[in-house]
Amino acid sequence: MGKSRRKAAKRRELQRREGGVAPPTIGLMTRLRATILGVLPIIAIFLTARVALAEAYRIPTGSMEPTLQVGDMLFVNKLRFGPHIPFTGVSLPGYATPRREDVVVFVSPPQHPAIRITPDDVTPMLVKRIVGIAGDTLLMRRGELMVNGDVLPARNTEFTLPVSSADRREPLFAWQHAVEVKGTRFGPPVTNPSLHDWGPLVIPSGMFFMMGDNRDNSVDSRYYGLVPRANLRGTPTFVYYSYDRESGLDYFRALTEIRWRRLGTWIR
Repeated sequence: MGKSRRKAAKRRELQRREGGVAPPTIGLMTRLRATILGVLPIIAIFLTARVALAEAYRIPTGSMEPTLQVGDMLFVNKLRFGPHIPFTGVSLPGYATPRREDVVVFVSPPQHPAIRITPDDVTPMLVKRIVGIAGDTLLMRRGELMVNGDVLPARNTEFTLPVSSADRREPLFAWQHAVEVKGTRFGPPVTNPSLHDWGPLVIPSGMFFMMGDNRDNSVDSRYYGLVPRANLRGTPTFVYYSYDRESGLDYFRALTEIRWRRLGTWIR
């Protein structure tokens, strides 16, 4: 009897080797599990790098022209000021302190419906330049921005609003009265702040005043107020891609209207 079983086993083994018997199949769930386990580490590495190291950002408006143009795509260094932990109010330590003249990406303070780019986005991610840090005294007179008594030259002189428009009272600037300062050599604070005339203001500790390089076409701290240190997310380092969003055919501009000269441009 034992001899018959051994012969049957040999026949089955011979059939298996010759292809007569299919090898055991791997179940669908087993293959799916193996695939998931193989892909998860890659996803984890990507998300960690995106959150902690760097991220892409696209310029939607002309508020930073000529430094940044609509259609520029930026590589943002998130390590400099410390990566932000998603869904928390916590940021890890960075290796640098935000300075005046830095171009930064940050979360906007809550915006009034009248100035939102997207109606439902109350606190959008923005990119502007720091023009005021803690302790600075800021004011504008006839369109000239002064920081601690020194004029900060405009980076964009091509686009300026007519005086009649720029000097019109702006109700959203009323928040400035909370940080305006009296009795300085700069004279009394402006009673009814406008785009070209406001201040003087003193920037409190832990806060920053942001402005776009295209000052007359920029919704910035003049409208939505000072930006807390915790809102800063990083510094854009260079333009990795750029295309003209106003020229060419719809849906093909990203391929046909590339601004080759801007690729690799370092941001200062």
